[in-house]
Amino acid sequence: MAVELEHPFTADKVGALRMGQTVSLSGTVFTARDRLHRHLADGGDCPVNLGEGAVYHCGPVVVRREGVWSVRAAGPTTSLRHEAYMPGLIAKHRLRVIIGKGGMGEGTRAACARCGCVYLQAVGGAASLLAARVERVEAVHFLDEFGPAEALWVLQVRNFEAVVTIDAKGRSLHKRVKTVSKRALRNVLSEKRAGADR
Repeated sequence: MAVELEHPFTADKVGALRMGQTVSLSGTVFTARDRLHRHLADGGDCPVNLGEGAVYHCGPVVVRREGVWSVRAAGPTTSLRHEAYMPGLIAKHRLRVIIGKGGMGEGTRAACARCGCVYLQAVGGAASLLAARVERVEAVHFLDEFGPAEALWVLQVRNFEAVVTIDAKGRSLHKRVKTVSKRALRNVLSEKRAGADR
């Protein structure tokens, strides 16, 4: 059963999550891709308070009809390409939740442990299903400057499911899978060499 995580995403709430748990997240989510990460890392102003919200590595497909924005697709983008920026942004903006796909590197894992942040793995290839979890678009920033895919969208989501793959203690499911996979590969190669020697 999924653990319910309601906004605001405080240090206590996030700190109680454990690697491998499924989370049903509800509340404020900010989309962020390459342009926004670079802007913030270079010292640019942020028009919203990212603290106790969730940063989602996502370039949503959003349409506007009769003055109302509607999200049609909201799948995660690959998080690792933001690795150079994330440790600094976690510390500076007091980030508590990051959502994306594919995991993040050692710098982000260490920053999560140091600052009390978690990384949630969303399902790739399910952009329309995830869009159905968006209740409304509250605002958009940098639309003209960055374009719709790279803009900072402020979304309200309900029951957005994801898996905790880096928890606030720095435990990483990605690191564990890599370690187990390497061990299994060594065993397979060792068995093949032993068979060839017989």
